[in-house]
Amino acid sequence: MRRLGFLVRKEFQELRRNPRMLRVLLMAPVFQLGILGYAATTDVKNVPTIVVDADRSPASRDLIGRFEGSPYFTIVGVTSRHEDIDDAIAHRDAWMALSIPTGYGRSVAEGVPVTVQLIADGSDSNSAGVGLAYATSLIAEKAADIARGRVRGPGPAVGSIKPEIRVWFNPQLLSQHFMIPGILALLLMLTTAVLGSVAIVREKELGTLEQLNVTPLKSWELTVGKLLPFGLLGVIQVFMVVAVAVLWFQIPLRGSFLLLFGMSLIYLVCTLSLGLFVSTISSTQQQAMMTAVFFFMIPMIYLSGFIFPIENMPAAIQPFTYLIPLRYYLVIVRGIFLKGIGLESFWPDALMMAGWGLTMLTLATLRSRKTLK
Repeated sequence: MRRLGFLVRKEFQELRRNPRMLRVLLMAPVFQLGILGYAATTDVKNVPTIVVDADRSPASRDLIGRFEGSPYFTIVGVTSRHEDIDDAIAHRDAWMALSIPTGYGRSVAEGVPVTVQLIADGSDSNSAGVGLAYATSLIAEKAADIARGRVRGPGPAVGSIKPEIRVWFNPQLLSQHFMIPGILALLLMLTTAVLGSVAIVREKELGTLEQLNVTPLKSWELTVGKLLPFGLLGVIQVFMVVAVAVLWFQIPLRGSFLLLFGMSLIYLVCTLSLGLFVSTISSTQQQAMMTAVFFFMIPMIYLSGFIFPIENMPAAIQPFTYLIPLRYYLVIVRGIFLKGIGLESFWPDALMMAGWGLTMLTLATLRSRKTLK
């Protein structure tokens, strides 16, 4: 036991001599609990909904009011043009659409069954399924209220409202169609950001980085030479993941592969820059791994919309999601795969992602030095 006590004391002394690692160990749990405790929620609320009201009657406005008064829906627009649904859902301005037909108010008043249409964006299978369940329940409550307000006669109940459900982009609401395109983003981050940062720090620990520093290599040549192999590995992974997703999992690639590849290159700049930045603030491989995973990778996964919808996060947390490149890449890759949209639909996301990558690359370059301290 005495020998064991000496060994334990030695390990604590090692931690004390490495204050950076000690700070990572103590701060990482608090940091993750503070942010992820609010962001990690499976609740579906405030579903952005566009309404097509072709009837413009008091009855239709009453039905819309039920959606407005529900905490599960947020009306983002009311229009009379059915074509507006295409743009709203394609651009992710709305997850769901409620279409009220002409003559809805007259049918309700006369006790004639009437059908309203519910359209959901199936690219997020979980949110679409829960949102449709909420919407169907609201319509059923409205139909029940109408039936209770009438004097029932012989025959079937009058004034019933029937929802006609349509799901776009993922009619079967398969979770694989939602998750697998996003896995591409996670694999690229793991390969280029996490493993890249560890590889650079390993050079410091082995002393080979000091030897490279005394060579005629310029600073940018040294940086590119260290990161380029991981970038090429990321390019190979793009081809592999797309091939497996399309050929094995039968996920439709409705958009342009060349556009997807170009956006993936921009995303690779972001992840490679992140790996370089982590290497400049880490002194050991263990520290680089923990910093990359606990302070960057895990928060990005939870706050990017990869698992939990951003719209369901607290308002105080949502602004932080704009600082995450994974958020923009997920919108792009899922849009190209499932919706077949082009650059005209997501160019703001591409611009933000490119800006993030250039900013992080600049910070990492400024912190990296040709000489060791």
